[in-house]
Amino acid sequence: MTTERIVVAGASGFIGRRLVESFQADGATVSVIGRGAADARWGDHTGIARLVDGADLLVNLAGKSVNCRYTPSNRAEILRSRVDTTTELARAVRAAASPPPLWINSSTATIYRHADDRPMTEADGEIGSGFSVDVATAWEQAFFADELPGTRRVALRIAIVLGDGGALTPLRWLARLGLGGPQLDGHWPTSRSRRAAGTDHRFGTPGGRQRFSWIHLDDVVGIVRFLRGHPELDGVVNVTSPNPTDNRGFMRTVRYVLGMPLGLPAPRWLLEIGMSVLRTESELVLKSRWAMPERLLQAGYRFEHPTLDPALRDILSDRGLPAHPENS
Repeated sequence: MTTERIVVAGASGFIGRRLVESFQADGATVSVIGRGAADARWGDHTGIARLVDGADLLVNLAGKSVNCRYTPSNRAEILRSRVDTTTELARAVRAAASPPPLWINSSTATIYRHADDRPMTEADGEIGSGFSVDVATAWEQAFFADELPGTRRVALRIAIVLGDGGALTPLRWLARLGLGGPQLDGHWPTSRSRRAAGTDHRFGTPGGRQRFSWIHLDDVVGIVRFLRGHPELDGVVNVTSPNPTDNRGFMRTVRYVLGMPLGLPAPRWLLEIGMSVLRTESELVLKSRWAMPERLLQAGYRFEHPTLDPALRDILSDRGLPAHPENS
């Protein structure tokens, strides 16, 4: 039996590490492209081409974290780290004598507009505006730019990933400190430069009711595996639980799982001060992200963690608490 060859680019994050571990547990030979200890480093065109040629699967997760202040230098690196790496991989796939039959590239559900009126599906989702959307759009354009007849391509529009790390870490600590109430949107002054750059968050949804689409890390891995056996799926795929919540419901469930009965809410003015101190952006918690995995459901994918309370208990608690209804 021939050992599978899988290439994972940008494997240093908690999604990439789990994916590598999962494929290695299957006995696959997994090669990594990255900036540190890797089988090939970005800019090493010959090394990357050698890994990609003959691979059974190529997965690209590369990109600077958006958990930062959107300064000009950070904005440039967020964009460059996504577009340039994707373009470099496309060059290698195009030149390969035996190109990978499937290339899965990360994208983001943030590409959709601020939505609190209806969910965004792959078929009828409306693309938004602003810096984050511009990055996501350029990323997908680079991915689908050229004809690659020997390679099926799937862009994963991933919602907020819940796992042991990532976005859940600061929210967990806020809840444990008694600050795990909803993040409340409101009006906030902004500068002309931030408006021009598209990095200002405009007041959208009051009362902590901004929608919160999420996905358990186990299902991200499960979806990558599922896509391999479903050649009818190409193009964009929403990677999100079929049961989204809102910010208020999400924080309430986090508190419940952690055994914290109370959590002070964070109004916009306090949130902006806190985000400035933490060197990150309020958009990450105030934008209403409401995406639905229509294509995955139609194709028959069965989510391992479809609802929030059991998903959070799987990550945060081993106490076997009863399920808590997410009243909204």
